Amino acid sequence: MKRLNRYQYERYAILCRDAYPKHFDHVQYGFSENGRRDIHNRWGKTIIRVLWREDGDAVIVFKGSQSVWDWLLNLIVLPSKVDAPKNAGHVHWGFQFLLRQPSTSRRFVIDKDYSRLSPGQQAEFQHSEEINRLEGISVMEKLESCAARLVSQGKRLTLTGHSSGGSMAIIAGEILEQKYPGSIKRIVTFGQPATGFWSFKKRYGLKNRTYRICCDVDIVTFLPGIPLMFWHVGELLWLHNDKIYHNMPSLIRIIRVLTSWLLRPIAYHFMDKYIRRKDYFDKH
Repeated sequence: MKRLNRYQYERYAILCRDAYPKHFDHVQYGFSENGRRDIHNRWGKTIIRVLWREDGDAVIVFKGSQSVWDWLLNLIVLPSKVDAPKNAGHVHWGFQFLLRQPSTSRRFVIDKDYSRLSPGQQAEFQHSEEINRLEGISVMEKLESCAARLVSQGKRLTLTGHSSGGSMAIIAGEILEQKYPGSIKRIVTFGQPATGFWSFKKRYGLKNRTYRICCDVDIVTFLPGIPLMFWHVGELLWLHNDKIYHNMPSLIRIIRVLTSWLLRPIAYHFMDKYIRRKDYFDKH
């Protein structure tokens, strides 16, 4: 597995953070002016942002829970068979529902004069409008329509998401990879709960291209909290005590965090703690 580097980590982390607010200027992140499609949930809120450069690959950003309704879905721990061409096992019902829910029609508005766009950009914009006008199709169907067009242009897809958005990325990635083999470049999630049952973990085809980032004792990464029922997939990168640990078991993570808390008053006495605070003096 090719390691995730610092630049990639920072890029995806910032995109996941900045994708939450309503205002999102994709151009400032290096994407093409017309390289954006927003997909909305049943309430008309953006749930997925598809971003790309004309001369590069695409990044698909999945938002986490945005409402009480979204949080309640996390409690529905029933199994749901993945909507993939081949058997991919079962996942958390609530997370797959986020992809199955109907997507409202909402126009993606370009803030520049339509007549100034190139013929290729106009065709791309018209394609987006046609997709958004379709009624009764799901979030995943709209995503697949956008993804198919990008893949046909030779682009590979990176999927990233925070919290339940990470679980959506895992499920959507498996579906897209089955339909368009080799289309998924990597999947990077942040603070993601366990997504699937054992059947999904066994069949998941992107384990060598999936990175699951966990910071210290982020409680959401231990949810749904039913041992031996829900399982994580991919490689765990645990960020703790200024280090990166790979595939650290959950029990050991908990023990190390508790130990760190108990020893923290003593640890602050060590000289390396004082040396790391040298940057503070630049602010005064």
